[in-house]
Amino acid sequence: MYSLSLSETAVVSTSILLLYTSVSWFISRYRRLRLTTSLPGPPRVHWLWGWSRVIARSDTVNDIYDGWIREYGSVFSVPTMLWGRRILLTDPKAVTHFYAHDPVIYGQGERGKVFVESFLGKTLLTAGGEHHKRLRKTLSPAFSMAAVRRATEVFYDSAHKVKTHWQTIVDSNDGEAIIEVQEWMNHVSLDTIGIAGFGHDFGSLDGKKSTIAEMLGSFSIQRPTLLDLIVILLSIPFPNVFIHVPCPWNRRLSKFRRTMVEAAQELLATTKQEAKVLGSGSAVEKSMIGLLIKAESTSGSLKMTVEEVTDQMNLLIFAGYETTSISLTWAIIELARNPHKQAELRAEVAKFSSDATYEQLASSSVLPCLDVVAHEVLRLHAPLFETVRVVKSDDILPLSKPITTSAGDLVDHLTIAKGTDISVPISTINCSPEFWGPDAKEFKPSRWLDLLTKDIPAKEIQCHRHLLTFSDGPRTCIGKTFALVEFKAVLFVLIRTFMFEFPRGSDSAIECQRSIFFKRPRLAGEEGFRVPLRIRRV
Repeated sequence: MYSLSLSETAVVSTSILLLYTSVSWFISRYRRLRLTTSLPGPPRVHWLWGWSRVIARSDTVNDIYDGWIREYGSVFSVPTMLWGRRILLTDPKAVTHFYAHDPVIYGQGERGKVFVESFLGKTLLTAGGEHHKRLRKTLSPAFSMAAVRRATEVFYDSAHKVKTHWQTIVDSNDGEAIIEVQEWMNHVSLDTIGIAGFGHDFGSLDGKKSTIAEMLGSFSIQRPTLLDLIVILLSIPFPNVFIHVPCPWNRRLSKFRRTMVEAAQELLATTKQEAKVLGSGSAVEKSMIGLLIKAESTSGSLKMTVEEVTDQMNLLIFAGYETTSISLTWAIIELARNPHKQAELRAEVAKFSSDATYEQLASSSVLPCLDVVAHEVLRLHAPLFETVRVVKSDDILPLSKPITTSAGDLVDHLTIAKGTDISVPISTINCSPEFWGPDAKEFKPSRWLDLLTKDIPAKEIQCHRHLLTFSDGPRTCIGKTFALVEFKAVLFVLIRTFMFEFPRGSDSAIECQRSIFFKRPRLAGEEGFRVPLRIRRV
């Protein structure tokens, strides 16, 4: 009797697995098409990639989406890779329902989950159900009002370090200098999250090099190779298989993961040793890392493994670095573009003889100009472009207004089948003329004062200040208050001392270059993420 060799058995087993996965995928796809409400949408622009490649490479995705909204309505279907389709939601009632049921009904798809975990680990971003609740409950005290109040001193320390360095540079160049702003905002963000979150000074504002700083600063998504494209394509039906293919894209992710894990482990060991020396009641216990160490040592329901602890550290460092540095850079860019608004903000903060307190920064009325500038930047330049989820169980999605299906039927709700890809385009809704008026794409901080007196459509968006920048529902950004107060504190210090200008005039073009999750600004013609601006003393 003939018996299969080990290699033949492996080939047969793999073939059966691939066949089973493929058949299951196509059956699931057929069910989705049959049960999900048929929606209008743009035709497939490429037989294989759909619109996925165009959207991934475009700097004007909002304009593309706005055109589709005008043509197809507030809910429509977009062709994606490998003959898939994704439903896009901009209807306020549908968006509220979507976020309220994330992650129970609308959760991370397997491909997205595998991608995120491949370089950050199993974090709050991909956790679902009770695991998500446990992680969030553990970390929430680190972002309480009391915790952010304590961290405000750290925000100011970092901001004043930048101020001192810039003063030295400017004074040594006859009162003005060209300074690469985004690099400095990166330093601010990294040192701040290091000290406020982990009691560790990365020292990047003082010129100290660290593996984390180098990795975070240099990681950008290069133009994918042919092998990358093939792996990305095949990762749709087989994410757990093709994430291990040694293509350039996967190698970059693996290197990032190794670097972050090693740094987190070293930081964790150092902090544990310091905590032993300082004893109970120290500031370390109340910090982010202190809460994680406590969760590791507890025996209750909130207990975390060492791997879970280091994974959450990776997330906090990464998120605290990327989002804040991007937002601060955009704030300085917009103020350089709008000198009169820059002057208005400077006049407001100049009334203070010392740094504003946490309560003053957190208030929308004590420093109204600073508050509206911050929220207008976050509206126009949300770091995360969209929320993408997969439907975990069949659902009925309510609508604010009836829409016409592709079959010509008028409906006030949608039937969404399990397995359907669905997306809320955060940036598009934040900048939508339908919600924010015909000047929605302009930097106009005063619109936030109009919100107090006028009944504008943006009020239909049920989340923080009617912005989706921090998401909504159970997955609302846990560090929202931390990020806002840090943003305001840094801007408060810098605008009092410096004037910002574009070297070649206020109409200089700004492009976007993709980082890992986000798109970063850069001055047109510059390499990487460079945003050199002319800085003068006030």
